[in-house]
Amino acid sequence: MTSRAFLPYGRQDIDESDIAAVAEALRSDFLTTGPGVEAFEQAFAAAVEAPFAVACSNGTAALHLAMLGLGIGPGDRVAVPATTFLSTANCVRFVGGEVIFTDVDPATGLMTPKTLAEALDRAGPGPLRAVIPVHLRGDVADLPGLGAVASASGAVLVEDAPHALGSTADFGQGPEPVGSGLRSSAATFSFHPVKTIATGEGGMITTRDADLAGRMRRLRSHGMERPAGGDPWLYEMREPGFNYRLPDILCALGQSQLKRLPQFAARRRELARRYAERLAPLAPVVQLADSPAWSRAVLHLMTVRIDFPATGRSRRAVVEAMGAEGVGTQVHYIPVSAQPYYVARYGPPDLPGAASWYRSALSLPLFPAMADADVDRAVDTLCRALGLG
Repeated sequence: MTSRAFLPYGRQDIDESDIAAVAEALRSDFLTTGPGVEAFEQAFAAAVEAPFAVACSNGTAALHLAMLGLGIGPGDRVAVPATTFLSTANCVRFVGGEVIFTDVDPATGLMTPKTLAEALDRAGPGPLRAVIPVHLRGDVADLPGLGAVASASGAVLVEDAPHALGSTADFGQGPEPVGSGLRSSAATFSFHPVKTIATGEGGMITTRDADLAGRMRRLRSHGMERPAGGDPWLYEMREPGFNYRLPDILCALGQSQLKRLPQFAARRRELARRYAERLAPLAPVVQLADSPAWSRAVLHLMTVRIDFPATGRSRRAVVEAMGAEGVGTQVHYIPVSAQPYYVARYGPPDLPGAASWYRSALSLPLFPAMADADVDRAVDTLCRALGLG
């Protein structure tokens, strides 16, 4: 085992300004449900150029609130890519909806208009309420193309964007920040420690729909609202909600981290460029995941596609060899459609793009505090693990 510090695939970047912001919140009158929540929401909305932002307890809660806010319920069908984390599909089941799994492009891992249309054909007739494209790794899915397919079926888009804070897309009308809501009903984010900004746990939903934002705010706090002109202690609940609030302490950290987003984005892009340079000689055995032409990504994940059979090494052997040298990796993702719960509900999936992506994917370390030498270390360790010299 190397004596050097372990290099994880991702981690938070906390500095003294973040610590000072949390300390100030701890000294304030409010640890939760105070003015820090609205301040974070307003700052986040401004950062992604959206009119409204709703803070909540985590990224899964954000997806759940989006489904609730849109009125998706029992029997409603929602299309979800197979290549994603569990919560993308689970949020549909939380509200009683049915999941239609779509295949993905095996080179990008992204849902495409073609894979969405194919999934809808397989699913047969029936109403579709929503489509949830995932901006995998930070690359932006084809929102205009997906929106056209969704609209033709009477559905809306909800962007699953925890990987893509800071990313933009140019669909021919200039850069559009992920989360702006220009091409979707809502976008959801996560502030887990490995994401672009961290609050420990936390989530956000952005939208351009004032009514939707209002309903999600009520639902994140038990469904309570205070009627205008009522007694100061009076509250009413017209529908049950959840305790999905994000405390002021975490909002203080989030607002401080948000100020550092330009710095984080720039460093992630620098590290991605260095990876591209170092990995280029390893093609075609090792290749970076493809990036769509319209995507201007701030990468959350540095995912490479590896032809493991060509190296004679299994992925497990490579992961274990790199770990023994102190370099962490991860696999993003096992197709959700292949999970036992979903196989029991919908049958074995036949999604070759997602299967191909899963067979070859490996995520290497990527986080802003990395030095250039850490990229070199990760690539050199990968080469040794693969027997490439």
